[in-house]
Amino acid sequence: MDEQYRGISQLRDRVLAGLSERIVGQKAVVQELLTAFFAGGHILVIGVPGLAKTLLVRTLSELLDLRFSRVQFTPDLMPQDIAGTTILSSGEEPGDRSFRFREGPIFANLVLADEINRTPPKTQAALLEAMEEGQVSVMGQRHLLPQPFFVMATQNPLELEGTYPLPITQLDRFTFQVALDYPQAQEELDVVSMTTSHVHGPLEPVIPGGWVTEALNEVQQVVIPDHLLERAIRIVRATRPGEDDAPEIATELLSHGAGPRGVQAVLTTSRACAALAGRDTVSDDDLNTVLFPAIRHRLGLSVHAEAEGLTPDEVLFKILFAIGDRIEESTSSINPEVGNLRRWLGQLAETTPLFRKKS
Repeated sequence: MDEQYRGISQLRDRVLAGLSERIVGQKAVVQELLTAFFAGGHILVIGVPGLAKTLLVRTLSELLDLRFSRVQFTPDLMPQDIAGTTILSSGEEPGDRSFRFREGPIFANLVLADEINRTPPKTQAALLEAMEEGQVSVMGQRHLLPQPFFVMATQNPLELEGTYPLPITQLDRFTFQVALDYPQAQEELDVVSMTTSHVHGPLEPVIPGGWVTEALNEVQQVVIPDHLLERAIRIVRATRPGEDDAPEIATELLSHGAGPRGVQAVLTTSRACAALAGRDTVSDDDLNTVLFPAIRHRLGLSVHAEAEGLTPDEVLFKILFAIGDRIEESTSSINPEVGNLRRWLGQLAETTPLFRKKS
């Protein structure tokens, strides 16, 4: 395949066309997956079994001609089962022995960490260095992971018995947290028709191998205007209880807010969102699109918020309302609750005590 790279938007069109051969619906999740991938981040997907999470990542790896690996997290999984281990191997000569590193399943470009909350924190932590540094350390030796390196972790929201909630430090390494819901009725009919009448073989790569690197470099060149940089920082700082510029509602509904990685996640994925749309400058729509999946898992709800049954998205909406940041309609394409929440918040009186800013 000898073609000239003409931009990440061309790559996106080919990948979406390839994904459509196997994946029905889930357009928002596919968009968020591509955005996080080309931003150089990782993604945490919350969804019940059977929603094609494994198929989605495997198909993407085939289309991009990247190495795929799947790790099924279980209570007895050990860190060396993921990162790899050093073994004593025999040489060709008698008595010739040496230690050799045997790579674990994490040595791939796209790694599916299935049901990550089913393994103890010690094993969950085996991903921390890999996700942050692109390497693993085994017996004092550093081993670089292949690039690009992307982790898609999944959690089952239905069965919580015997699970281990992800620590804050682990959640903070994920660029996005997204929800994968059941398909619509027509989409489910299409899924059943496709899976019962076709035998799917491997897909051919749709792009030359070097295009992925060029696309990642293109994302880094996207310009972020100063006012959007300031807006992202203002929003994230408003989620931190106790900050001078945080509204009173943040202290009321949050135990902790997003840290500096939250700002970085919003800005890097905004760049990727703009690049995937064929633009070289980030817009308000791009920031609106990535804001909720980049921030929701970094918010710790207070006892009051949990008692009220609020979700992180609802709390973030309240904070945006309190600081006078009106989210645009485009966000509703990825967050279905946005429209209803916006109408509900718009009916609240600005004199409501919880919505007053600190004096």
